[in-house]
Amino acid sequence: MLDNMLIPAAVEKADELSIGDAAVTAVFGYSVVFAGLVILMIVLYCTGAIFKSKDAKAKAAAEAAAKKAVPAEPAAETKAELPLAPGSAGHVKLFDVPDKEAAMIMAIVADKMQKPLNELHFISIKEVK
Repeated sequence: MLDNMLIPAAVEKADELSIGDAAVTAVFGYSVVFAGLVILMIVLYCTGAIFKSKDAKAKAAAEAAAKKAVPAEPAAETKAELPLAPGSAGHVKLFDVPDKEAAMIMAIVADKMQKPLNELHFISIKEVK
């Protein structure tokens, strides 16, 4: 019953809608959508800033704890080692194996074991003759 009354009324109003009214309705609709997108962008930007500041604080706290936990080594025993790459498991000793071949061997082993490379720990790689 209600549908029988609403449909003819909507059709009658659509026939009376002028081009100016349609343009105003379209501009209003576009502006509402654009305002919603701007608000969403602001919320995401603020959320990202919060998480970045938390990560920076955690990193600073970890560095401070690492400085306190590392004992001072004598200068005579200090080795000039390169810093570890993020996600690495330490240094690998290579015996008669070029770096490129060692990298290929480690990649093949990780693929065959179906494990990420940063979860494996290679101690040394030596060519068997």
